[in-house]
Amino acid sequence: MPGPDIGAVFEATLARQEQLGLLRFLTCGSVDDGKSTLIGRLLHEAGQIFEDQLAGLEAASRRHGTTGEAIDFALLLDGLEAEREQGITIDVAYRYFTTDRRKFIVADTPGHEQYTRNMATGASTADLAVLLVDARHGVLVQTRRHAFIAALLGIREAVLAVNKMDLVGWDQGRFRAIEAEFRGFADRVGLPRVTAIPVSALTGDNVAAPGAAAAWFDGPTLLGHLETVDLPHDDPDRPARFPVQWVVRPDLDFRGYAGTLSAGRLSVGERVRVLPSGRESRIARIVTHAGDRRQVIAGEAPVLTLEDQVDVSRGDLIVPADRPTAIADQFQATLIWMNDAPLLPGRTYEMRIGTRSVPATVTTLRHRIDVNTLDERPARDLALNEVAVCNIATDRPIPFDPYDENRDTGGFVLIDRVTHETVGAGMIAFALRRATNVVWQPLEVDRAARSRLNGHRPAVLWFTGLSGSGKSSVASRVEARLNAAGVHTFLIDGDNVRHGLNRDLGFTDADRVENIRRVAEVARLMTDAGLVVLVSLISPYRRDRRMARERMAEGEFHEIFVDTPLEVCEARDPKGLYRRARAGEIPNFTGISAPYEPPEAAELRLDGAAAAPDALADAVIELLRGDGVF
Repeated sequence: MPGPDIGAVFEATLARQEQLGLLRFLTCGSVDDGKSTLIGRLLHEAGQIFEDQLAGLEAASRRHGTTGEAIDFALLLDGLEAEREQGITIDVAYRYFTTDRRKFIVADTPGHEQYTRNMATGASTADLAVLLVDARHGVLVQTRRHAFIAALLGIREAVLAVNKMDLVGWDQGRFRAIEAEFRGFADRVGLPRVTAIPVSALTGDNVAAPGAAAAWFDGPTLLGHLETVDLPHDDPDRPARFPVQWVVRPDLDFRGYAGTLSAGRLSVGERVRVLPSGRESRIARIVTHAGDRRQVIAGEAPVLTLEDQVDVSRGDLIVPADRPTAIADQFQATLIWMNDAPLLPGRTYEMRIGTRSVPATVTTLRHRIDVNTLDERPARDLALNEVAVCNIATDRPIPFDPYDENRDTGGFVLIDRVTHETVGAGMIAFALRRATNVVWQPLEVDRAARSRLNGHRPAVLWFTGLSGSGKSSVASRVEARLNAAGVHTFLIDGDNVRHGLNRDLGFTDADRVENIRRVAEVARLMTDAGLVVLVSLISPYRRDRRMARERMAEGEFHEIFVDTPLEVCEARDPKGLYRRARAGEIPNFTGISAPYEPPEAAELRLDGAAAAPDALADAVIELLRGDGVF
């Protein structure tokens, strides 16, 4: 008899797979709770490990395993050599597997506190969290931290997998005590649906099949629960949100907008609005790889064309005309900090929300949240893995939805503008009322009129360098010569400003950032008055000098680096500060116990050790003449 038609069987299998729902979940918890072992066991029980993989796993278990002669299923996911040697998960390991009832994408996330940011990455796309607890140790701080972050990131379905029950003799009392403690915490952080299951990832009991030692437990196995838990469904009545990823121009006759519909549905002929510009049009075509469609739903990635020639760019948001998002430039948000260097209010970062990137500043840290007790504590900065509620300002209005309504249009990341590292992840709660109530008041006399009256252009001369470099001496001589030439000036000296405007600030990194921000804002107002503003500040960090530059009009900021070697500055020591810093009397002193980052592209570099202040002032005057300031 002829055998089965392999091609037909394959096609039938694929068709059956396409009908299965998809559940995205993550495993998290503290170090050594057994997350990787559990997922490896799940894959094994679901028949997802091929013979050659199993053979390789057996070999790896003999070399790196911690389970004696048994297979160490954790090694199936701990693929990095560093992870295998240390026995911990560092990266987020994603695995796909399927059963007859459902498809799964699982993220095995790190348990170590140092890698909490990786856990937040895995949680950002998950529908369900499996939180593992070692039955011997119970609910730990990291367990609470992960539960809190999962709730913050919109997860509402959780499984409390109390693992290693075999090591406590499947003690029902121990299981119930852990369950009660966790449920109390889950209620406080906003995890409304928790299913508690006692398991042993090592032996497989209650993972895919009931364990004989846990006859007292009448709930589901872990895999059984994952196969049957209600899947989250996108509400088709939610307002459509289409972030524009790319403008498609294959020829002169076609202009389309590519992206992924994150919510709702869009139809041909529907009236839409492009945000933030507010221009309206109608959808002319919905183009997909399979041809034109009349309608698309959330999760699909079409190319839209519009009936009118509307200006649309990457980062814009296409929404129904009658159900737009809010637009604001100031927000209250919850922020998870993910960088070794602390967050400093006042420093400018790049905010990426959807497909849009804008400069943004954390203006206020309202409070830090203790993830163990959920207490609110005052904060002046934010360290790695800490969570805070803060106010954020962007340099232009952006469209958004609150995060609890739409993850894609309410969630954002912050990126360091110097290193390009992702340093924070946040969830917008709401717009601050003053963001929409405060508008620019038009004035009859503008900066151009003031400049004409003064007879010269406004400018900012930003002198930077170490203490004792000579920048204040040079700035003072430059101002005297400009004043003699009839140029209207004002000199902001770093020491002088701390007697008044900035007398409340110290010399921590956070205070230095705020010091620069305030001086930059004052300098900007003075350029509006048509003045040439001379600023003499150490201003040790490049990103903060960049922030000051960006507050000025194009071409008005001149960075002047008074480049004097540390040994020369220390030999001068006009105020005795270096001597005191060397003696440990002055903490955070630039050049000694705090860094100085020299400019990389200053408009002018002055050799403070090779020339006298008068000669250096001549060079600055020539710079201004050449630039046409006066």
